Amino acid sequence: MGMLKTVLLLALLTGLFAALGAVVGGWGGLVVFLILAGIMNMGAYWFSDSLALRMAGAKQVTPEEAPRLHRIVEEVASLASLPKPKVFVVNNPQPNAFATGRNPGKAVVAATTGILSILDDRELRGVIGHEMGHVGNRDILISSIVATVAGAISLIGNMLWWRSIFGRRDDGAGSLIALLGMIVMPIAAAMIQFAISRTREYEADRTGARITHDPEALASALEKLHRGAAMIPMDVNPAAAHLFIVNPLAGLRGQNLSNLFSTHPPMEERVRRLRQMALTGGF
Repeated sequence: MGMLKTVLLLALLTGLFAALGAVVGGWGGLVVFLILAGIMNMGAYWFSDSLALRMAGAKQVTPEEAPRLHRIVEEVASLASLPKPKVFVVNNPQPNAFATGRNPGKAVVAATTGILSILDDRELRGVIGHEMGHVGNRDILISSIVATVAGAISLIGNMLWWRSIFGRRDDGAGSLIALLGMIVMPIAAAMIQFAISRTREYEADRTGARITHDPEALASALEKLHRGAAMIPMDVNPAAAHLFIVNPLAGLRGQNLSNLFSTHPPMEERVRRLRQMALTGGF
């Protein structure tokens, strides 16, 4: 059901991009924007991993440099029946982690120095299980495509806004369509992006708990990471924020923003679902 919801939201996001093309250039614009969406998705497929790692400032480490992290990644990958991903470390005190890559054979798992210092082995295993859940569910590719298309919609919306100021003045229905294009569509695209990110986080929590057979470990880790991210800001590109297991910008944004515009689901609900799994043995 989670994957079906994601596919529907991706289709809606692509349709929104095509509709924006129609606003800009009619039927010809619609066709051009659909072609552009295909090109952007190909770019996201081939280059998303390197871009995400660069934005996060991650560095690949050898088993000799990070023996504990390599050991746990190898153990969880074996439990998930997936190839062992490359292992990267981000030199940052905020406790966090993420996964990226084109497919399970080209996957990367990255952890911050902060997460390695505050989690015990059991909790770290739970976090790596979550990230391997993303790998196995192909979320790393979906997230890259979503970020690419949603970012393009926002950019084109801004272009329409400048066009409305400095370009020729439309009237009637044309003005209304332009207004929808430059204001409503970027907001709708962002909301779809957030909905997909939330859906995939819940699914990765569930999959990770099943891989490790230990939902409580991930629940305990998430509580620690949530507190740590709120106290220790991370200077990371917002375009990569949705990749992390907890929102790395939580400390910068404060606690007063509506959950509607969060790239991550409410932490209380994530922890509640995991502990319910532990109680019912639903893993």
